[in-house]
Amino acid sequence: MNVVKEFRTRSYQDVCHALLDREEIALVDVREEDPHARSHPLFAANLPLSRLELDAPVRLPRPALPIVVFDAGEGLARRAAERLTELGYTNVALLEGGLQGWREAGGELFRDVNVPSKAFGELVESVRHTPSLSAQQVQALLDREADVVVLDARRFDEFQTMNIPGSISVPGAELVLRARQLAPDPATRIIVNCAGRTRSIIGAQSLINAGVPNPVAALRNGTMGWTLAGQPLAHGSSRRVEGGVDDASRLAAAEGARAVADRARVRRTSRDEARRWADEAVRTVYRFDVRTPEEYEAGHVPGFRSAPGGQLVQETDLFVTVRGARVILADNDGVRANMTASWLAQMNVEAYVVDGLTAADFAEKGMAPPARYAVTPPDVDDIAPAELAALLQSPGTVVLDFTSSADYLTRHVPGAWFVIRSQLADALRTLPDAKRYVLTCGSDVIARFVAPELAAATRRPVQVLRGGTIAWIDAGLPVESGGTRMASPRIDRYQRPYEGTENAREAMSAYLEWEHGLVAQLARDGTHGFRVI
Repeated sequence: MNVVKEFRTRSYQDVCHALLDREEIALVDVREEDPHARSHPLFAANLPLSRLELDAPVRLPRPALPIVVFDAGEGLARRAAERLTELGYTNVALLEGGLQGWREAGGELFRDVNVPSKAFGELVESVRHTPSLSAQQVQALLDREADVVVLDARRFDEFQTMNIPGSISVPGAELVLRARQLAPDPATRIIVNCAGRTRSIIGAQSLINAGVPNPVAALRNGTMGWTLAGQPLAHGSSRRVEGGVDDASRLAAAEGARAVADRARVRRTSRDEARRWADEAVRTVYRFDVRTPEEYEAGHVPGFRSAPGGQLVQETDLFVTVRGARVILADNDGVRANMTASWLAQMNVEAYVVDGLTAADFAEKGMAPPARYAVTPPDVDDIAPAELAALLQSPGTVVLDFTSSADYLTRHVPGAWFVIRSQLADALRTLPDAKRYVLTCGSDVIARFVAPELAAATRRPVQVLRGGTIAWIDAGLPVESGGTRMASPRIDRYQRPYEGTENAREAMSAYLEWEHGLVAQLARDGTHGFRVI
């Protein structure tokens, strides 16, 4: 007889008090990304039940931290709470009434993703009146070959997808560090853009805050505004900042960045104190290296994860899932950590910069260290790619692919069905009869977690493709592409109106109108604690 574990509940009022008092709390939405993006509280972090074992150790790094889990009545929250408890978390509660309870208690609900950062960006513009130019005004400057440089503050891969013709890729945290070298004449106008609004605003205001002498403006509404103005974008561009910064530019940038950090009341710490705080585990601590991924791989301070500063400010809820946590930043130039921390501090995050680092401290090379509380996948029966290929020559074997829908559409084992783990029960009602199931994903990690669940639900033999779809491809076996067999809807990924090159004009216009309304939503919500210097 199975014993149903009881979890305590926390009310809307209780969660709001924790946020306002800056107590540690992780408000976790365990639905898939698309339903999360359609409606959620401001500081709700999206950790889908489907990937909980993989994401929780990194995003919820302290087992005793207070976690409040919710869904919209699908029954996912209780399953997630049980799984979190099995993973070693000791302070898990359910949100009273779930999403509907939050709404009925008077809680404000937001849509889209990375909403705290986007709402903060709108607040910055409303308070500081960040200068901006329309797409038509920028085009006119370019047409007459004015003394102007356009700097794109997004990730380089986003820049390559589409960009303002002639612009240069300078991801957010690099702007203050490199602006003086890119525009050495103080008369050169600097225009900062992103796909929409947030990184344009934060990037332009960063340059202003740090005392860059050039006239600075954001491209109003970014590449979406450019498209809506009927102006063509470039694709596949490779212009990016690379190499070092001259000493004079770096020193001037460091002086300006430190002054901004001090005004924002950023705190200071040392390498040893930061390590001690992480080891003590009495507070949730995030340690980030805010330089470029390439610099991080070449050498970083042990225990620090890569989080390029511009993305950390843009996706704060993704990197800093626990509100009330300590966030410690490191760089090797005195610019990027201070500027990033200045924004986090204004977002009501307890932000620290590590002082006194030397080249010898950046001794660890390669990718991020593994999460401290990593979970070992279950020991299940697996099968080699060649063995699966032989099985598929005769009927009875059904292959289920638990990768992302985007990866499934790109390539999958011929005949495999796309399934989202949290939707497995519904998917089973649409799948063909099977003598056995073989599970895969990009690697085989999620598939190994799903195998016992599927075996219990079907009482059929279940195996896992060893090494996943990657191993299948590496073995030279054929793949299919397209949505040939979708047993679950594509709700694992929210289609952002500012991504890609085929978005409808109506969707872009509606998105920009929504961003403009975020300041009013912040005022109604009242839990953010943001302040703009």
